[in-house]
Formats: sequence, C-alpha cells, structure tokens
Amino acid sequence: MSRVTDIRYVGYGVEDFETERAFYAGKWGLKEVKYSDGIAWFRAEGDDEHHVVRLHQSDTNHVEVIALAANSRADVEDLHQRVVASGCRIIHEPLTLDAPGGGYGFRFFSPDGLPFEISSDVATGEKRAIGRWEGIPMRISHIVLHSPDHQAAVRFFCDVLGFKVSDWLGDFMCFLRCNSAHHRMAILPGPPCLNHVAYDMTDVDGMLRGVSHLKQKDVEIRWGPGRHTAGDNTFSYFVTPAGFTVEYTAELEEVDFENHEAKVHMPGPRIMDQWGIGVGGPQAMPHAEPDPYLFQAAEV
Repeated sequence: MSRVTDIRYVGYGVEDFETERAFYAGKWGLKEVKYSDGIAWFRAEGDDEHHVVRLHQSDTNHVEVIALAANSRADVEDLHQRVVASGCRIIHEPLTLDAPGGGYGFRFFSPDGLPFEISSDVATGEKRAIGRWEGIPMRISHIVLHSPDHQAAVRFFCDVLGFKVSDWLGDFMCFLRCNSAHHRMAILPGPPCLNHVAYDMTDVDGMLRGVSHLKQKDVEIRWGPGRHTAGDNTFSYFVTPAGFTVEYTAELEEVDFENHEAKVHMPGPRIMDQWGIGVGGPQAMPHAEPDPYLFQAAEV
C-alpha cells in the first residue's frame, strides 16, 4: 500500500516576519537557503531535505502547510485518490511543484481543516555531519497535532495515509510512525491546531548544548530538559516569537515499522518525564487555540 514515508517541512504564516526569520537562522540553528517576496526557506544542515521550515509574511500567525513525503509519483497519485475517497477537501491535484526543491505533489485539508501537502521527487539539499557539540538541529523529528476527535484523526492517518500506531499515552495521546522512527506524528485532543514541531539533535549532549545556546540568546525554556517514556526521547521545549512551540529532542527510539507492537503508557509524572528534573511543564506551554486559517488555502 502506498503511504507517507517522512516529514518534509512545515510552512508558517507569520505577522512579524523578520523577527521569526531571525529566530530560526540566528537562534534555532537552521540555515536560510532562499528568500523571495516575503517568503524564506530554511534547511537543517544534518539532513538532505531541501528545507524544513518555510516562513511567509501574513496578517496572522497560522500554519500554511505541513508537507509530508512519499516515495514516488505513483504513490503520490495513489494517496491522492485515497484522500479524495476519504472525503477530504482537495486544495490542488497532483502537479509539478514550483516551490524551491520542486517535486510532484498535491495539497488537501485534513478532516480538521489543517493544510497538508504530500510530495515526491523533491530535489535534495546539502547535508553535512553535525558535530556533537555544535548544538544545532539535524532534521525535523516529529510533529504533534491537536484534534477535536483525536480517535478519528488517528484512523485517518493510519487508514488513509499509511501510518501505524506505535504507542498510546492513556487513551488521549497517540504516537504514529511512518518509518523506523517511533513516531513522526502524534495526536492529542483539543481544538484543531499544531501543538509543536520537534527537531532531532545529535544526542543528549547536542540537545543540551543547543539549550545552552538558546539560554545565552535569552530564549526561555518552557519544559525540560527531560526524557519521555513513549519513544524514550529526550526533550526541551521552547516557543518562537510568533508563538509556535518547538522542541529539541534526541535519541528517539527506532522500531520495526511493520512489526512493532503498540503499548499503552498510563499517564504520570515519571511517564511524561523519566528524569523528573526539568523546569516548567505542559502548563507552561501555549494554550491550544484553533488555527485561525482552518480550511483556508495559503497563497503560496
């Protein structure tokens, strides 16, 4: 069965474009690869994905696109047919993409109204080995979303896009894989919106060095450092100037995509954070609000 195989990038519309642009390039550790007419694209130097963040000048802060990967044009077309059959609204049919990196893909709104793109044949970007102490992101690790019907959202990602369930946290948070990483997506109850985007660091040292860099640049840590149970990954959460939550993470568990058996972890302090030494917590994160541009296609 054709399926999504990875994450490509997240595109944001932001009011204060220059401040958000300076955050990603000057503090978060990404590298700007192109700027044109109020749009900037950024790559993570440890991965060959052409770009992992797109910023676009807008009248409000919102998600413009969550871009996912498929292996081939045939897979893109098959996934398009399945998305249509599921009843989702299509933004555009499969076509040759004119964004930096090109490729072949289509866009649609999820059942909750968030905009997605699925593409193949995107040009690769530069990649280099990231040193242990550089403290910069290697790639996007995972994305967490809120859904008013999280059980239905899980079924959509699995039955239509080909994800598999890796673990549950109680009955309210589901971790979904599309390759050997324990999770590339996770779903929580709540209004339809983005919860956070996480970035893989080299290892725990790389994560903590990144935390140190951000501290020196007066970026407040909202929760962490810690280590989750589901996925066994380390974490440290921050908030961008536009109010989007971002995470440095490391050592996410690798699993057998086909045969990994899902577990249910009962919520508790040492399940959410096995170390139990970090500052803040979920209560220090931004309150979930519906994305202001649900079912509204981006200009670009």
